[in-house]
Amino acid sequence: MNKFLDHLEEWLIAFFIGGATLLIFLSVIHRYMSGLPIPGLQDWLLGLNFSWAQELCIIMFVWMAKFGAAYGVRTGIHVGVDVVINRMDERTRGRFIIFGLLAGALFTGSIGILGGRFVWENGAHYAFMHALGMDTGEVFEGPTTPDLEWPTWMVYSAIPLGSSLMCYRFLQVCVAFWKTGELPHHDHAHVEGMDEAHPPLVGETFAEGEGMEHARMGKSDKEWEKDHPPKADRDDKGDRS
Repeated sequence: MNKFLDHLEEWLIAFFIGGATLLIFLSVIHRYMSGLPIPGLQDWLLGLNFSWAQELCIIMFVWMAKFGAAYGVRTGIHVGVDVVINRMDERTRGRFIIFGLLAGALFTGSIGILGGRFVWENGAHYAFMHALGMDTGEVFEGPTTPDLEWPTWMVYSAIPLGSSLMCYRFLQVCVAFWKTGELPHHDHAHVEGMDEAHPPLVGETFAEGEGMEHARMGKSDKEWEKDHPPKADRDDKGDRS
């Protein structure tokens, strides 16, 4: 179950940010190319309607942010001020961390419940009754978005869904910390798939340069290469002889 949620979370984030980026790119190209007086092409581009692109990009970024926040709790990439907590003894530090995680779960869970209630009253109730063929009566149908004319309850569903998932992530991290005493940590300098490389220190770089300079005895690069040809050149000369 957790693996499925992990993959679903990552797929949704990648889809929303990738789709929004592509849509913005196409919209900018369309706006620029429409101003070029190219016969045929300009008329065709002006016939395309991209007025909905900005609204859809905003919706996609909102959904990406809500699920990205839950991803941040799971991987530990959220910024936290822990200077004081890290100076405490292990037992007190653990209590404060658990309190913070439970407070985060309480807050996001409350947002999820209130957001779900708002979405239900904003048109989701009407949509479900209408889909099931029930008499809607005086149930509020709910507004639609200006450009796409989508029901706003579908857009606002990001609030209860994302907040509920974030609440689950807080509880998941809290249970893991209770069992192991470890919090998820993300190394911002790490790149997946690359070997760990430790760059030389500044002092080591200067020392290496000074050593090379002493070894060359003040000779220029051309003079040094003339007296000390590369190994490949020496091998070629030996083969020819």
